[in-house]
Amino acid sequence: MKGVYLINAVDEITQFEFVGAVARISELFLLPVLTSMLESFPFIIRGFHSDNGSEYVNHLVAKLLNKLHIEFTKSRSRHSNDNALAESKNASVVRKHLAYEHIPSHHAQAVNTFTVEYLTPYLNFHRPCFFARIRTNNKGRIEKLYRYEEMMTPYDKLKSLPEAHTYLKSHASFPALDAFALSITDNQAVERVNKARTKLFDQIRHTRKRA
Repeated sequence: MKGVYLINAVDEITQFEFVGAVARISELFLLPVLTSMLESFPFIIRGFHSDNGSEYVNHLVAKLLNKLHIEFTKSRSRHSNDNALAESKNASVVRKHLAYEHIPSHHAQAVNTFTVEYLTPYLNFHRPCFFARIRTNNKGRIEKLYRYEEMMTPYDKLKSLPEAHTYLKSHASFPALDAFALSITDNQAVERVNKARTKLFDQIRHTRKRA
């Protein structure tokens, strides 16, 4: 049987990322998680890009995005590079923390709780990311440089943008976000994620043995 489906939303400018889990890949299961994700971004969302799946391309999702005045675009069929950032995050982040192990669908709520309460805050406030510096070489080709000294967390990237405060939602503020980011250290955030993940998979494996 199909297991838990993982939903990964990534902002292309700051790399703010929100991971969720659903028991079934349909709009009825997806819509509550998608709504929660869009509300969780501290800044205003102007555009939403997804793959070509019917769970995204439907009237319910279109109604939600229209209500929030968000423009919707989708990838072309069989062109995964159209959504390259999210695809790379699926490999480097989601699979790293949740692996490839089959997770039965009835654990979707427990997995979603882990991603929302532990994984997502760590990714956005404590995990550094590479950000490309784009330049044109002597042959007129565009090159992307990834420098260690320019690594930063998605939250630090957000704050570094010109007039960053103008992008925040009305209920968000940098003093409040700073307080949240500094409430624990980076190492403590990693420890929280690892402990919560161990507890989650222990629960999943215990359920399998009992079954």
